[in-house]
Amino acid sequence: MGEAAEPKTILVVDDEDNVRESVREVLSDEGYRVVDTADGAHVLDLIRREKPGLVLLDIWMPQIDGIGLLQEIKSKEPATNVVMISGHGNIHTAVTATKYGAFDFIEKPLSLDGLLLTVRRALGELPSGAAVKGRAPARPKPKGTRRAATAAERAAAPRQRTLRKNVVISGQGLHSGIKTGLILHPLPPNSGILFTDFSSDVTIPAHLDYVASTGYATSLRSKGVAIATIEHFLAALHSYRITNLLVKVQGEVPILDGSALEFCDLIEEAGIEEQPEPAPEIIVDRSFRVGEEGGETISIEPAEVLSVTYTLRYPAPVGVQEHTYTFAGPESFKREIAPARTFGFLRDIEKLQQMGLVNGGKLNNCILIGDDRILNTDLRFADELARHKILDILGDFYLLGRPIRGRIKACMTGHADNIGLLREIRAGMGL
Repeated sequence: MGEAAEPKTILVVDDEDNVRESVREVLSDEGYRVVDTADGAHVLDLIRREKPGLVLLDIWMPQIDGIGLLQEIKSKEPATNVVMISGHGNIHTAVTATKYGAFDFIEKPLSLDGLLLTVRRALGELPSGAAVKGRAPARPKPKGTRRAATAAERAAAPRQRTLRKNVVISGQGLHSGIKTGLILHPLPPNSGILFTDFSSDVTIPAHLDYVASTGYATSLRSKGVAIATIEHFLAALHSYRITNLLVKVQGEVPILDGSALEFCDLIEEAGIEEQPEPAPEIIVDRSFRVGEEGGETISIEPAEVLSVTYTLRYPAPVGVQEHTYTFAGPESFKREIAPARTFGFLRDIEKLQQMGLVNGGKLNNCILIGDDRILNTDLRFADELARHKILDILGDFYLLGRPIRGRIKACMTGHADNIGLLREIRAGMGL
């Protein structure tokens, strides 16, 4: 018989006796060796002596700055994994801690499930698909609507992807106006794209089943937690084929400059890790349509590659804009679609604000259109508005959980129509 593996050591640093005691009990019951201290001054000595696989570090302790201690740990013992914990944190603190090298940031009071999930992620113990807490139950598949992929097709399918490291970005929510940010964590294969609120351990899969609203933006909701304005970020993930990712956000994805360019830069900064499991595309095998041809409508039909044609008709100064985008990898997305910014009409602003929307709208994060001209910027493309509508479609169409292949045509449609067509595709193809 082989010798049993040594239990992994976790160092808990917290000035609250009851927190250390409860964390020690929970982690010891799970088979970890737990060392704890309330004295932040001797943490480095403990790390050198005990060689923990993970440090759980309270960010607010008397006479010691947790962020400063984190920096010291990462400077002198850079291989040490640190998860920050706090009862008074905010997204700014979480972003700062992540920038300084913390693996993650969790809020007190600590939930058992959330704590164990984070510890296992940090220790690399999370098995494939285990991060998918809260995912919708598998849907029954209508008989005869979809054949199983052959072994050859599975072998030829693209691989699943995640990011190589944690990355962060800060900004403001377009509609909420709150200061917010994104913290992106790599996940194992078969996890999917999971959103979670900064102060909650509820995870919301980026999936059609969790769409809560589509008025002026697409929002997800589960168990009382909502994440708003996801479409620009999801368009970038769709185009870079990122299939597994934990996305921590405070209520609303930041609008940044109104486009998806900075999300592309963020993904490229992190780097992409290809994973062994296949990520087959959804290949549309028949035509689907929402709306009447000749009016406001969106449709998809079989094609060899993903393409989107959008036609937009407004009175002057916009007029008619039409653009066709054919997906040819993330470079084409970053060059042709990602720079296209969101837009709005000056005459609608008061109404939107009465609805509690665009509280974070600024002259530098949208194209503002007046009665006779664009008021605040030069267009990046002559047809920038049509390209932005394609950006929205690419984001919404990632809510089936996999990249999609087909020829999409849309005229004067919005998020509700995109989601309506996705539901038609899902029902028709038994997804």
